[in-house]
Amino acid sequence: MRFILAICLVLGWAAPLAAQGVEDMSAAASPQVNDIRTRNGLAPLAASAGLTQAAAAHASDMQANEFFSHTGSNGSGIGDRARASGYGFCFIAENIAKGQGGLSQVIDGWMSSTGHRRNILSDGAQEFALVRAPGDIWVMVLGRPGC
Repeated sequence: MRFILAICLVLGWAAPLAAQGVEDMSAAASPQVNDIRTRNGLAPLAASAGLTQAAAAHASDMQANEFFSHTGSNGSGIGDRARASGYGFCFIAENIAKGQGGLSQVIDGWMSSTGHRRNILSDGAQEFALVRAPGDIWVMVLGRPGC
């Protein structure tokens, strides 16, 4: 299983989110995330399909291989996963969480954590994705394409 996932990450392939049991929460999170950013004088973030693919791959990896880390089971970091999803970036960041039962709970938790809050409020971010995998595994990826 790890070998197959590693090949999928390297080649940029991902099964549809539903097939992975991963739910794309980006649209639902957008009002709350962008309200937070606006109140802090920052531009809103747009949802990104490429970042969704990277977030879903990592959430699925953590769920399937029963671990919780920013480092993937194949040793990948967020930059590796973003590139494997075809997302070229000049800024990339990742928030992960486990166990929060709802969207507001996970975002509130991140906003109470210095590092996670810094990612959400980064002026380097222009796009984001937020996914939820079985077992309440949450992955948010923030990025700025190109540059």
